[in-house]
Amino acid sequence: MATILIVDDSRTSRKILKTALEKGGFSIIGEAANGEEGYLKYKELRPDIVTMDITMPTMDGIESLSLIKRENKDARVIMITAAGQKEKMVEALKRGADEFIMKPFDEAEVLDTLNRVAEDENEEKEFNLDDMFQDGQ
Repeated sequence: MATILIVDDSRTSRKILKTALEKGGFSIIGEAANGEEGYLKYKELRPDIVTMDITMPTMDGIESLSLIKRENKDARVIMITAAGQKEKMVEALKRGADEFIMKPFDEAEVLDTLNRVAEDENEEKEFNLDDMFQDGQ
């Protein structure tokens, strides 16, 4: 099963993701609490997939995504986002994000998204952000 690096400043979010992903058969090989740590751990560990929170201290997820993609254009990065971050999601797409997971987490959706990214590493992704943000933000 795919190896995962979890990058999120919330210890609770990291724990919820780790529990759900391990239950789904994924191997968590590292965790980081901000984008800078996430980038450095990516270079060290070379996980199959990174889950990356967008809003974090020190370095946000979008900047970390850019650095990871510069290091490896084929890196698979799933952005973690909360409602009201449509502009940041668009920016993350422009910088190469593979997929999105919305907070609060739904375990089935998390596993479905990770399995899809793990299986479809070279497939083009299409997003409809209006569907993700029902209120149009």
